[in-house]
Amino acid sequence: QKSSLQVEKSCAAKSRPALDRTMASMEVDDAKASALTGLAPAHADVTGYATLTEAALKKRTRIICTIGPSCWSVEMLGVLLEQGMNVARLNFSHGDHKTHAGTIARLKEALAQRPGLHCAVMLDTKGPEIRTGFFAPPLEGGKLSLTRGQTLTLTTDYSYKSDGTKLACTYEKLATSVKPGNQILIADGSLVLEVTAKVSDTEIECKVLNDCAIGERKNMNLPGVHVDLPVLQPKDVDDLVNFGVPNGVDFVAASFVQSASDCEFIRKTLDDAGGENVKIISKIENQEGLDNFDAIVAACDAIMVARGDLGMEIPPEKVFRAQKMMISTCMKAGKPVIVATQMLESMISNPRPTRAECSDVANAVLDGADAVMLSGETAGGKFPKEAVAIMARTCTEAESGYDFDTGFFKELEFERKLHQLSVVESTAAAAVLAAKTVGAKLIVVFAHTGATALLLAKYKASVPVVVVTSHGTVARYCKGLVAGSAVLLLPSLTRYGYEHPGGEDEPEMANEAVKFASATGMLASTDDVIVALHSYRQGSTKNVAMRFFTAGSTLSA
Repeated sequence: QKSSLQVEKSCAAKSRPALDRTMASMEVDDAKASALTGLAPAHADVTGYATLTEAALKKRTRIICTIGPSCWSVEMLGVLLEQGMNVARLNFSHGDHKTHAGTIARLKEALAQRPGLHCAVMLDTKGPEIRTGFFAPPLEGGKLSLTRGQTLTLTTDYSYKSDGTKLACTYEKLATSVKPGNQILIADGSLVLEVTAKVSDTEIECKVLNDCAIGERKNMNLPGVHVDLPVLQPKDVDDLVNFGVPNGVDFVAASFVQSASDCEFIRKTLDDAGGENVKIISKIENQEGLDNFDAIVAACDAIMVARGDLGMEIPPEKVFRAQKMMISTCMKAGKPVIVATQMLESMISNPRPTRAECSDVANAVLDGADAVMLSGETAGGKFPKEAVAIMARTCTEAESGYDFDTGFFKELEFERKLHQLSVVESTAAAAVLAAKTVGAKLIVVFAHTGATALLLAKYKASVPVVVVTSHGTVARYCKGLVAGSAVLLLPSLTRYGYEHPGGEDEPEMANEAVKFASATGMLASTDDVIVALHSYRQGSTKNVAMRFFTAGSTLSA
């Protein structure tokens, strides 16, 4: 018995004669399907996919790996790619431009050995840190021992070298920012001080709340205090303008973003340097960022839940609530969200994570995180390969329990209550529902920016999404932060989208997508149904159209 699906005739079909002939109708044969075997794209080498582990190939969630001495060789970068790394994070709190440039060069070498794989590069800024100062002899270069109950003076005169009773710090407005009763955390909270008095405009008096020995230049947090420092310090501007943009980084993760104006300042800095395509990830690390979260989400491209400093700035028992709020808000806004810090911390020194750590990763995925991040586990740990491998397996396990239908209808209902959907967004949502309804195996998107693929991720497409693009920046963006998408880069096929009404290259792009999906195990039969989304113009209006076809129909067209 045969059934047929007819695509609705539209003005879009008239402007796409070649694509229309390929996709305008299809017949689904319920008899035994013909297998898709031995297929490979003609315009792209994707043999690198054969090196991926099963979890790396299957997972939807992105994995961000911080690069450091433990993994920055060509060999180890290749291993991390095979285990599931999607973004290489360069932490600019450490290292210089030469060191980071070497990492990018070795990453490109590892990618060249694995054709078809893509990995984005993230520049993580040092940001407006506050640090303690140096010690005078005989303490110089050693430890300063402090005893619970003793008095310690903090001064903003950074030239002062501590003798044990007074300690310098880098924040010039410290004395006017804090008040008696405020706590100050030093060295990741290992030393806690309580402000007791303001001595002058440059000094405050504090009480030591615990025994501790600290070294020089330790980080300092001021919980609940507005820190009046620019989001980009002079070093950060230099890193963005003289390294990030010239070296083609894909993302800038900006530390301690506190307002939408911070995002606007970063955007202008990048744009003025020629970095219009660089995406901005706002790291939320204090109460000010939480208070202005909705405006920050609207002003940036993605969010990072940076739990390290956030756990210093707000009570640690409230971090989980802030994490869930940020994930939920980003899901509703359709902005990618990353959960970071101490996800598999024990694997810095151990070959296996704790059960609590695996649960932490899984719960982030189940809550809707688009990406999870490894820091010291890969940068300086003893088991970087194992850390990425177990994170990938944990992601796939969590994804297998995710209710995509509930996720879709919850998001759609929220958007309908909020406002009328745009034509593009409503078509993307319809494609997700249609794929489910007709039992499609794949959604194909012809992308110039990745915006439509991001909408499919927002509406929780339950089938793989193949993003076909001629732009390397779009390929890395989608592979780096757009959950659930596979990427096929076809630089030679450029005649598609709004600027090419005839869509001359779209039939060949669809053909290549089918071959790619077959070669990577997403399609198995010539009768597998595929949904394709493509953009077109009707006069001056930009629209997106949906087409259905079978794998066999496009191969024989």
